[in-house]
Amino acid sequence: MIRRLAVIPAARLHLALMLALTFSTGVIDAVGYLGLDRVFTGNMTGNVVILGMALTGADDLPVLGPVLALAGFMAGAAAGGRVLRTARPGWTGRTTLLFAAVGAVMAAVGVLLLAFSSGLAHPAVVSTTTVLAAAMGVQAATARFLAVKDVTTVVVTSTITGLAADSVLGTRQGGDSARRAAAIVLILVGALVGAAVLELSLGAGVAVSAVVTLLVALVGHLHARA
Repeated sequence: MIRRLAVIPAARLHLALMLALTFSTGVIDAVGYLGLDRVFTGNMTGNVVILGMALTGADDLPVLGPVLALAGFMAGAAAGGRVLRTARPGWTGRTTLLFAAVGAVMAAVGVLLLAFSSGLAHPAVVSTTTVLAAAMGVQAATARFLAVKDVTTVVVTSTITGLAADSVLGTRQGGDSARRAAAIVLILVGALVGAAVLELSLGAGVAVSAVVTLLVALVGHLHARA
């Protein structure tokens, strides 16, 4: 397996892995919004908008959940940035460590939700979204360090902008249309999967994201060794 990975260019593999994490983000955001008090754990733009509307009392939207998710995400991103501050460019042991840590946190949360998903008290729900948001902050900081163009893994607004602006209706410079379209489609499919698995269990979607993230960490690590 390592020999097969060795022939894949790093840029191409990193793109594939970040697209996989984009799918994972769609899954976990669907779980957070639909199953955990209408809070996004990866898309912080959504939380800022929800918070702004909630402060006016609109539609009984949550206030505490988005605030703590934002704080958790920022703390996770700061921690990821600190770990990677002196790392050499590209995929290193620190990259593997951070992605593996994100996957481990998701796995632990998934197991807890599978065991205690019925009748979660509000403090437990808020704590869960905060922990998941912190993990997603670490993921976003690590993906940012790898600097795969147009694939941040947690948001696709800038990707959609680039896709439209560089299309035949815009500047007609669309050289990265395929990767942009893939990122948009994958976060959409991830949200669809997340919403679907909620029918099975609240923890099932988090478990799916955990598996994807841990596989990304493993494949990236093996490729870096090769």
